[in-house]
Amino acid sequence: MPFEVQKMPDPASTSTHPTAAARATIRDPIAVAQQKQINAAKLRKFADKVATWLMPALTIAAFLLIWEVISNAFPGGLPAPSMVLLESQELIFNPFYDRGGVDKGLFWHVMTSLSRVGIGFGLAAIAGVLLGAFIGTVDLARKGLDPIFQVFRTVPPLAWLPISLAALREAEPSALFVIFITSIWPIVINTAVGVRNIPQDYLNVAKVLRLHPVEFFFQIMLPAATPHIFTGLRIGVGMSWLAIVASEMLLGGVGIGFFIWDQYNSSRMSDIIVALMWVGMVGFILDRLVAMIGQYVSRGTTAD
Repeated sequence: MPFEVQKMPDPASTSTHPTAAARATIRDPIAVAQQKQINAAKLRKFADKVATWLMPALTIAAFLLIWEVISNAFPGGLPAPSMVLLESQELIFNPFYDRGGVDKGLFWHVMTSLSRVGIGFGLAAIAGVLLGAFIGTVDLARKGLDPIFQVFRTVPPLAWLPISLAALREAEPSALFVIFITSIWPIVINTAVGVRNIPQDYLNVAKVLRLHPVEFFFQIMLPAATPHIFTGLRIGVGMSWLAIVASEMLLGGVGIGFFIWDQYNSSRMSDIIVALMWVGMVGFILDRLVAMIGQYVSRGTTAD
């Protein structure tokens, strides 16, 4: 019987030994550490995204719970959230109804106010940027007008209402004037600061190229002052929204400010609370919208 040599099994072919990739990983502790760092970074990023949405939700839930407890413990004051939901169901779940006159859902009141804000703030944005550019360019104009602007910008919106009514004699243009005069000051001031902070290199390039004043305005001044301009626009749009709500309380007609005042006269506090939530959300959206436009314009001017 011939002698047979038995071959030993190949260690690489057995399942009891690690694969080549596993052996490489074991032999490379640096790769293991790097993988742990990558996994930890992914986990932190995921946790940050969750916290971005979860924390506001928890904060709002805690606020509503505390409000509910305090309102039930001390009746006779503000209605509890559950009572607001019960008394203002139609206002909350059907903001689009329109029965004619001033009997409209909150959507139509807000849209009327937004249309006024759009006109008044649009005019203030155009005039504010042009006036701010003039003041930032001409030093004598800045010295002469800056003290006046600093005084006028501290005047509350409602303080302008009697003057506008006396001069214009109609409610609608008076409301537009209040929006305009309230929101223009931060636009003027921030634009002037942005123009004064234009780098000297940009000014030297404009002199070398002998740019026309109009070309200088659009090609040098506006791109360089864009961050400051949109800072003023964000402040201005917030102030214009405050101004229209305050002025509509006294001017009457359709509008979110008139709606709040009318519900106060009718002692419907739940409806007022719902309207205030709309005011806050719309103001937040306006601020975010102007900020997004500013970021887009800034990227465009930087790319150019």
